[in-house]
Amino acid sequence: MLKVGLTGGIGAGKSEVSRLLVEHGAVLIDADRIAREVVAPGTPGLAAVVEAFGEDVLTADGSLDRPRLGSIVFADAERLAVLNSIVHPLVGARSRELEEAAAEDSVVVHDVPLLAENGLAALYDLVIVVDAAPETQLDRLVRLRGMTAEDARARMAAQATREKRLEIADVVVDNDVPLEELERRVGDVWAELARRARPASG
Repeated sequence: MLKVGLTGGIGAGKSEVSRLLVEHGAVLIDADRIAREVVAPGTPGLAAVVEAFGEDVLTADGSLDRPRLGSIVFADAERLAVLNSIVHPLVGARSRELEEAAAEDSVVVHDVPLLAENGLAALYDLVIVVDAAPETQLDRLVRLRGMTAEDARARMAAQATREKRLEIADVVVDNDVPLEELERRVGDVWAELARRARPASG
């Protein structure tokens, strides 16, 4: 099994690269999706969040009110640390379960937005960073996600610098290119990942 960490700045195109890798046969473990699952209604994770932050962080139907919780924790580093102490261990445990269920010769891709920020590179056999110029990221966030330029710049500034991400990269996928070229580049990366995942013969 080859354990791959996949990351990239907001708007760099990480989701597109993970989609292409799955098409080639990768097993995808999406940290963001798991983070939502572990605080779904009825989970111990949600109960722990409510215990820490109160009933006010629930919507009328009993699910987590993400915008409200976000407004509490992103303005207060201590409250954010409390939230992370609840969610991160649950995400880690679920990620390990999914990894252990994968076949022995799998390429397991962990899609981790904050891989650089949280110093997680050592957990993986290989780290892929999807990279794009800041002006490309800004254009995509405004044009494709409907953000204001100001909001997009703030979200970009809250992440690790481009340099910090590139420092941890074993493989860089340059995504300042049209989709067809990105598909070709990801195909080349996949060939190398598949080769490395194969058990050594004899």
